[in-house]
Amino acid sequence: REDLTHIPIVAIDPRDARDHDDAIWAAPDDDPSNPGGYRAIVAIADVSFYVRPGSRLDKEARKRGNSCYFPDQVIPMLPHILSSGVCSLKENVDRAALVCHLRIDRHGLVLSSRFARARVRLAANIAYEDAQLAIDGKESPVPLSLLETTLKPLWLAWNLLAQARDARSPLELDLPERQVLLNEKGQIAEIQIRERLDAHRVVEDFMIAANVAAAKALELKKSPCMYRVHEPPAREKLLALKEFLATYDVNFAIGQVISPVVFNRLMAKFEEPEARQRMMEQLLRTQTQAYYSPVNAGHFGLALGSYGHFTSPIRRYADLLVHRSLVTAYD
Repeated sequence: REDLTHIPIVAIDPRDARDHDDAIWAAPDDDPSNPGGYRAIVAIADVSFYVRPGSRLDKEARKRGNSCYFPDQVIPMLPHILSSGVCSLKENVDRAALVCHLRIDRHGLVLSSRFARARVRLAANIAYEDAQLAIDGKESPVPLSLLETTLKPLWLAWNLLAQARDARSPLELDLPERQVLLNEKGQIAEIQIRERLDAHRVVEDFMIAANVAAAKALELKKSPCMYRVHEPPAREKLLALKEFLATYDVNFAIGQVISPVVFNRLMAKFEEPEARQRMMEQLLRTQTQAYYSPVNAGHFGLALGSYGHFTSPIRRYADLLVHRSLVTAYD
């Protein structure tokens, strides 16, 4: 394994996270051929090291398929001793990881990627809210040293990835995420809307970059890949959207080539908040259900031609399969 224990990698997760699949790090690229670019590492728990094909653990994980999350508990794909213990990436503890090394240019494009098994030691597990407070210059439990050495470079590298994302123009559905709060009796006490922070987007964009790199790496190696597929909307869904838009006197041509850009332009027509919210909900209903497949059909919503999934092997069996394929391809 590569020894990366000296690098201040951090995991940024929900405050109530029960397991920690992923951690990230970035720094300016010192290669003169990449001026203004960054080097980044996306470290993912190396579940494939512990869960071997054909074992009892593997058979049970495959039967479950994924972890199921509820407001007050989780039914894990793997035993808690692995999912929230040995595999989970935790502060100041050596952990086995599968890492994706990325080189990002000043426009946010990934110049190259490399995968390897490594040993990591997280500098910190940070809640999204605390990371955002630190970046915003407000009081936060994040140490100042970690803010300077890790969080600020991460945000600067993310600004580049965000530029590339905007140029790609994926589907921008800014719908609120809701959190269910229970009382002592296990009854619903309140439903809150989770605040959407830049810290969420930072982690998401690094995970997307690593997932794309995983798919492309396996394609290059001519190795099997489990893709996350999101197909374009079906015609009947587009007809329903056309009827909805007609109530706002907005024309929508069914025969046109449908892309996320088309939907983003439609949303831009709705400036009034309530109408915009209804429009986004209608567009969400228009989308097809995403699924896993060994056959690549692209990811419509993210505007990506190849999108694998290797960032959540603790809780998704499909991601574990991608890990095994990467390990075999790079062995």
